[in-house]
Order: sequence, then structure tokens, then C-alpha cells
Amino acid sequence: MSPTSVPGVAHLPANDTPAGAAQVLPPLHSLVAWPPAELDGWLRRTQERLNVRAFGLPHLNLRAPFRTPLGSRDLVSAFRQLLAETPPFEVQILGWKQLPNALMLECERAPELLALHRRALNAVPSSQAPYDGDSYMPHLTLALGILPWAEAHLWEEVRHLTPPVAHFTVTALSLTQEMRGEVQELHTFPLEHPAVGSGAWDVREVGKEE
Repeated sequence: MSPTSVPGVAHLPANDTPAGAAQVLPPLHSLVAWPPAELDGWLRRTQERLNVRAFGLPHLNLRAPFRTPLGSRDLVSAFRQLLAETPPFEVQILGWKQLPNALMLECERAPELLALHRRALNAVPSSQAPYDGDSYMPHLTLALGILPWAEAHLWEEVRHLTPPVAHFTVTALSLTQEMRGEVQELHTFPLEHPAVGSGAWDVREVGKEE
């Protein structure tokens, strides 16, 4: 199994498409939650210590990367409408999970998270990954592309590690785009409890620097 078949982190590198197709295919987008700074830093330090990496910065996919015929403006507008009714929510970390070629922190399939995932699947016309829908498994990836001979060693290294937090609150979601093999923010949507009165949203564009 290649790293591109890991649940929730599938992406299609240019070399998996016919010659020249990468120039005409729509870019890959996703909807993600970024972990809090404490957990983000801990995951990155663990990656450095073990000499492993995942796809982009640590993140939790609300849906696997997808292609859509919509342009950026219409895509942002559709997700703004979707998320305007979404309050902050909790993510519970369950523990380590090992898959072929991958190590990750599995998160609870909480009802509100699953409901948001399903709403995100229907927000825009798009492709759908095989690990969306009923197979959706929320997680934070530590390592992808692990060679078979290294899997047992890395599992022993991480299985007793305890993350610095057992749960965290998601207060914003980001629409991302794959650029040069990395996940980069295209637009960020703060999540707020509906305000009494206007119901307006303060939506800001963010360019995440590597």
C-alpha cells in the first residue's frame, strides 16, 4: 500500500497521473482542523526525532482531499455557507493506530464530527475518496510511507508515547489546497456560536507560511 491510500490523507501526486494531466486537473482541496500549538509542536518534534513525516503540517481532515470544478471564490462561498451554522466542537484523542506504511493518532468518531463530515461531503460537487463516508476515520497522522522493515521498530517507539493533550477544541476550519506537495491554507473560517441578531461571520483569508 502506498501512502496515498491511507484513510483520510489520500492525495494524488502528479506522477500518478498521465503525462501532462497534472496541468489540466483541478487542484486538490480539503477541509481541515489544525491541532492546538502544544499538540502540533509535540507531533513535529516526534517526527524529527524519529526521522519520519506526514503529508504537510499536522492536521485533521474533515474530508479527504477532493477535486471540484468550482473555482476558489465559489468554493469558499459554499463552505462559508456550510460552516455558518457550525459551532466549535471537541475532538477526543483515542490513542495510536498502526496501518500499513502509516502511524497516526486516532480520534473519536463523535456524532457532531461525523455529521459535519457528511455535510462537508455534500457541500460542493466533487470527487470522493474511498475513505470518506462510512469509512471516515478522523486522525492526526504522524508518519506516512513507512518501509515494511521499519514498521515494527517505529511502533515500539511510539506506542507508549502520551500526547500532551487528550482532547482539544476546534474553533476554526481551513479550506486547503495542495501546492508543491504540501497542504496550504486557502481560506480560514472561524467557528462561533450563532450570535444573537446579525448572525454575521468574520471570515478571513490566511496564507499559512511553511
